[in-house]
Amino acid sequence: MQPSLILLLIALYFGVLIAISFLTSRGNKTSENADFFVASRQSPWYLVAFGMIGASLSGVTFISIPGTIADTGFGYFQVVLGYTLGYAVIGTVLLPLYYRLNLTSIYTYLETRYGDYAYKTGASFFVLSRLVGSSFRLFLVANVLQLIVFDELNVPYYVTVTMTIFLIWLYTFRSGIKTIVWTDTLQTLFMLTAMLFAVGLLMQNLDVSFFNVSVYLNSHEEFQIFFFEDLKSSNYFFKQFISGAFIAIVMTGLDQDMMQKNLTCRSLKDAQKNMFWFTIVLVITNFLFLFLGLLLMDYANQNNFTEIGDALFPAIATSGDLGLGLAILFCIGLIAAAYSSADSALTSLTTSISIDLVQIQKKYDQKKQVIVRKRIHVFVTLLLIVIMMVYKYAITDTSLIYTLFEFAGYTYGPLLGLYAFGLFTKLKAADIWIPFISIGAVVLTFFFSLYLESIHDFELGFFVLIVNGALSFVGLILSSLKQDQSASI
Repeated sequence: MQPSLILLLIALYFGVLIAISFLTSRGNKTSENADFFVASRQSPWYLVAFGMIGASLSGVTFISIPGTIADTGFGYFQVVLGYTLGYAVIGTVLLPLYYRLNLTSIYTYLETRYGDYAYKTGASFFVLSRLVGSSFRLFLVANVLQLIVFDELNVPYYVTVTMTIFLIWLYTFRSGIKTIVWTDTLQTLFMLTAMLFAVGLLMQNLDVSFFNVSVYLNSHEEFQIFFFEDLKSSNYFFKQFISGAFIAIVMTGLDQDMMQKNLTCRSLKDAQKNMFWFTIVLVITNFLFLFLGLLLMDYANQNNFTEIGDALFPAIATSGDLGLGLAILFCIGLIAAAYSSADSALTSLTTSISIDLVQIQKKYDQKKQVIVRKRIHVFVTLLLIVIMMVYKYAITDTSLIYTLFEFAGYTYGPLLGLYAFGLFTKLKAADIWIPFISIGAVVLTFFFSLYLESIHDFELGFFVLIVNGALSFVGLILSSLKQDQSASI
């Protein structure tokens, strides 16, 4: 596939996104921040639900999940099944809380429940999580684009990264989440179209029909969903399922990026409908991506492709062996996968830093708030560029999906502990100790994980999140006991 054709696709794609940005930013400018932060709470729930699929999947899912088949079979689907439990908790516990408090940033709850130290700690962990995670996802796709397009044009990697993030800033700087709700819908459509087209084409090439799919799957040695054999393995069912539930709670329900979309719905009822349909479609979509990985692996074995992991799907799709149509749709789907998560991350990071850390709504009048928010938006854009340049020289993994979730276990664990303690106990934790408790839980979890793996050959895997959250919870209980003793004295 010619680099010039891919550049044309990128130009057309961004042209559409910028046009959407222009259309959504028209109208009343007196509530510009309300549009940027919560889309004035006027988003149709079905658009939010469909767009959230793309943001949840991202470039990591688009490339990495098909690439995991050779190592873990369909084991990742155990995590996906756990998501359903986590999303049920979000719809029945967290969303009612957020709507009742009429929140713009979900971390404002921590200030109400604990105090300013907890509030800043929660927001800081989110900012760290999202900066690392979103740049991680974007890095994966930027690498592929660099390999198939920009290397041939002798364009340096730093130019690729800078232009990529600048274009995201260009269509989000004015209306933020109001634009994202619409662009994410379009990006999800492109991503799913590319995946379904690839599945259909590979099934045809491998003589797998719709009527014999079950025979193909059941006879395949890599088709194993449930793993009950080895308790020590990170792929053990209950580890994966329970971890999946908690990953969904923290990476969606306690994540400003994902919840900011839900909070743009007109009512709690609409937001809950959004979560219900989002759950169903996301489970089906993840299964299809794993099925795609199986087809890709078989096609690669039959046609002498040597690529593995994250390189497998790009290599086959852009080789031209399956036609120009797949190559074009893959490139569009890849671009959509990258920007559906990166654009909303840029907006949510700007929101959290503006409201939670800088607290513009408490310090400035309406006009000054808009100015400061725009400066923060530029700052976050530049920060993402710097982080992606660091990744270029620091990351060597062939498949990033598990690395990403394990890192999330360390950064989202304290948030899990804070919200669980706040929602399910009436104890009063010492606010001033919360930053130390949260950081201490991360450090203890890290060394506990090393100890189990080196001494007992026991892999925590995604369970890192639960251990981290539990240690945070215990620390909060101890601080509440100390608080009670001080009060009695």
